[in-house]
Amino acid sequence: MESSSRLSVIQKTLAHIILLVIGLFFLSPFLWMVSTSLKANSELFNWPPKWIPSTLVWSNYPDAINYIPFFKYLSNSLLIAGLATAAVLLSCPLVAYSLARIPWKGSKPLFGATLIVMMMPYQVTMIPIFITFKNIGWVGSNIPLWLPALFGVPFYIFLLRQFFMGLPKELEDAARIDGASELRIYSRIMLPLCKPALLTIALFQFMGSWKDYQGPLIYLSDESQYTLMLGMQAFKSQHSAEWQLMMATLVMITFPIMVLYFLVQKAFIRGITFTGIK
Repeated sequence: MESSSRLSVIQKTLAHIILLVIGLFFLSPFLWMVSTSLKANSELFNWPPKWIPSTLVWSNYPDAINYIPFFKYLSNSLLIAGLATAAVLLSCPLVAYSLARIPWKGSKPLFGATLIVMMMPYQVTMIPIFITFKNIGWVGSNIPLWLPALFGVPFYIFLLRQFFMGLPKELEDAARIDGASELRIYSRIMLPLCKPALLTIALFQFMGSWKDYQGPLIYLSDESQYTLMLGMQAFKSQHSAEWQLMMATLVMITFPIMVLYFLVQKAFIRGITFTGIK
């Protein structure tokens, strides 16, 4: 008994050591980014590379904020990410519920079409969508960066549909017997139960919009509307790049996402587990 207990402790210790090594491997790019953000310009390209700077240059952070209109770009990024997140939370659960819980003719072909669209790369639809927005006159504004989410995102619809299908059928049957309408069943019973899945898609969408570079690059032309990711190119001048300031800005960009993830990680893991995406 004692030997088996000792063996179990050894196995757990080895497992934790292996996980720690793997975690440090995946964390190393972020650690290098933080290290570079605190270096002086003379230490950026030292060989061999120095993980710990000789002197921590904390002034890189205020210099980075002053180098570009940081808070203006921050507010633009928050606005676009917030609107896109609100759009998917409004549209995707409604579509997923109709595909999962309401029997109607054409639901299966529509779900199949949703899966097909989900498999299509963005590059296939990028030009037609751009032409559409250009003809409407929305190119040059942030509307194309969040409005498409109001029509649903195929992956989020699929994920939420899987969640809705796992809920007990007796819940809505009991509500129908009590005289509840379909919309009331959806809003008062089903939607509160899928909170983990909603937080999951909200996190995915916010992260996707927050770090999006290609969308703002295509649709935004006025510098006052730039997002943080698009504003990063301001650190690259004609002759050199302000790498330490760029890394300081990237740390500040990454920090809100890390905080958001740790705030919702329990619900995020539950949402991924319950929807069958394991």
